[in-house]
Amino acid sequence: MKNRILYCVLIVFLGLMVSCGTSKSKKHKPDISTFNAAKPVVQKISDSVIVSGNNSLLKNKQGLWELYAEGDPLEIGLNTGALTDSLLKKQQHIFFSKITDFVQSDFQQKILRKFLGWYNRKLYLNVPNEFQAEIYGVSEYTSTEYDNIAPRFQRSLYLHGAHDIGHALQDLALVGCSSFAVWNEKTEDGNLILGRNFDFYVNDEFAENKIIAFINPKQGHKFMMVTWPGMIGVVSGMNEEGLTVTINASKSKIPLIAKTPISILTREILQHSQNIEEAIAIAKKRKVFVSESIMVGSAHDNKAILIEVAPDKMDVYDVPNTDQLICSNHFQGEAFKDDKRNQEQILNSHSEYRFERMQELLSENKKVNPEIASEILRNKNGLKNIELGYGSEKALNQLMAHHGIIFKPKEKLVWVSANPYQLGEFVCYDLDSVFGKRKKEVQSFQIKNLNIANDPFLETVAFQNYKKFRTEDRKIDSLLANEERISVEFLQNYQSLNPDYWVVYYKAGLYFYQKKEFEQARLNFEKALTKEITTLPEKEQIEKYLKKIKRKLK
Repeated sequence: MKNRILYCVLIVFLGLMVSCGTSKSKKHKPDISTFNAAKPVVQKISDSVIVSGNNSLLKNKQGLWELYAEGDPLEIGLNTGALTDSLLKKQQHIFFSKITDFVQSDFQQKILRKFLGWYNRKLYLNVPNEFQAEIYGVSEYTSTEYDNIAPRFQRSLYLHGAHDIGHALQDLALVGCSSFAVWNEKTEDGNLILGRNFDFYVNDEFAENKIIAFINPKQGHKFMMVTWPGMIGVVSGMNEEGLTVTINASKSKIPLIAKTPISILTREILQHSQNIEEAIAIAKKRKVFVSESIMVGSAHDNKAILIEVAPDKMDVYDVPNTDQLICSNHFQGEAFKDDKRNQEQILNSHSEYRFERMQELLSENKKVNPEIASEILRNKNGLKNIELGYGSEKALNQLMAHHGIIFKPKEKLVWVSANPYQLGEFVCYDLDSVFGKRKKEVQSFQIKNLNIANDPFLETVAFQNYKKFRTEDRKIDSLLANEERISVEFLQNYQSLNPDYWVVYYKAGLYFYQKKEFEQARLNFEKALTKEITTLPEKEQIEKYLKKIKRKLK
């Protein structure tokens, strides 16, 4: 929970980073001399359909935006920017409007600008020109409202390192993603299936405009990815060869300078690899500045491996004679297994717990198909099926994911979750169909008869209560921060909305401790300890409060 908030804070700080960078990085532009720089002519067919030549943007009935873009890197960037223009401006506003919320002091903003500008001074040297050109094309359609912060291209380039910078500065695994792959004896037909939750949370607005991008580049493989306006890097994707990539953050050593953003490395792998061997070769060429597990699945190899990367070394985790692979937020290969940071991550985070939960669920399902994969991704309970409360980071479904996704690489099929979180319909796409003969009329690319239905949880009272809980949870945070009075009725209602979640008792305990009502604080802290606490440090924090209370009550 704390990490999620820190991530949100650091994400919006990125808007400040470039204004004090080196003059060379501020003036740098990619080489676009060999690309088509003609501005797209956009035609708005309706509120949900926009076209530009062969390129198109459509909002489907599930609320997902389907983008198709083709051409050289600059053409793809310009068309993507032109088609997503209003979405792009809205997304940037979501980022930059947070600045004054978190950094209200002009002096603090100035210090942060200087540091981050220096930190990112050589980032452009670590991003291939083809991707810089695409980012440049998109940036031509970003808002001029923030030009006083930094030039549009630099703003757009640095935002591609948002995940990495937040991760590096705090030395935290700031997103609790969970992923798995199964093949051979573990699937119904023997073919590879992968599933993952991308638990990246900025705020609810950020996830509203998910884009399923289908990219047809002049060089490299055609591919799809799940993204958001302005983002050309890859966090989840599959190409026409049936190669997939997904990323999971790990405990990171803090570097002194930004290098290749993870999402740019995975974009290069997706666009220019057809099998695991080629993916590994690309990963070896790039220097990254945070630690990450890249799960690579391959139809050609009919299996998945992990490329574990860090600022100082790289490892490939490829277990022979197995038919499944699981990944959360710690390393598993020999190069990192005994690393101090990795061991701390296993001990102090919820990564190992989710890893064991995936093992448990896969052992219960002898043969996995896409529907079973969706049930695993949507699972809200803990080990041995205990109730965690809703929103727990120990759950595979933390009810905060940007998206869930399922791949069947050999068949070139992919399922992407519609809002909210992984609960909405998993919408199916067939890459062979998408990149086949283009239809004159722009229609949704989805294969409707293969879609996976909404999670029944959406129709329950528990889900309605969870939505109310999130509102009340924000209220109690504000009340605690300002040390305001909280009524007993408010606390009782707050706890009743999510009674199995340890946080509701912990925050009540904090309130009573603030007010020096130590007996009530003790009762709530002790109740919190009867629930599944997210991390060891959080459990130890509650135990420290109880020791303090014990001394005060003597």
